[in-house]
Amino acid sequence: MRFAPAAAALSLFLATTASVTSAQDKAPDPRAEALVIQGQAALKAGDTQGAIDAYEAALAIDPGYTPIFLELAEAARQDGLQGKAIRYYREALNRDPGNFAAISGEGAALVEKGALEKAKRNLARLESLCGSSCPETLALQTTIAAGPPARLAAETDETAPASN
Repeated sequence: MRFAPAAAALSLFLATTASVTSAQDKAPDPRAEALVIQGQAALKAGDTQGAIDAYEAALAIDPGYTPIFLELAEAARQDGLQGKAIRYYREALNRDPGNFAAISGEGAALVEKGALEKAKRNLARLESLCGSSCPETLALQTTIAAGPPARLAAETDETAPASN
């Protein structure tokens, strides 16, 4: 009985270290990598739906491959679906909280959506994590400086309710 607390502590320690080592990144499935490359080619060609289909197929093959979420987010942004892109970036951040590309991409999608203050929070987070000369930080600074796209301002003017 007097060894029970020590045995419990030792088993807890071993269980914790075993789960940490098994949670490390694994090599992606080659089929998923091929579909990601196919999706990137489709996105460069302007076929956002084809790219999304390829990325979703890659995600079905290898759901643990986090970079697929970044690719899906980029395709959603190009398709004008910033809310969906933000969701994909947040899923990537849930899996890898220090992913600079996901933080920067989410900030850019927030700017495109018109949420400049939230994008500035992402910028501050990036600056604290990787510095002000990091490529992702510079890209987000440029996007914030440019502001939301002009189409966003035009849509709000046309769809604004008439004042009484």
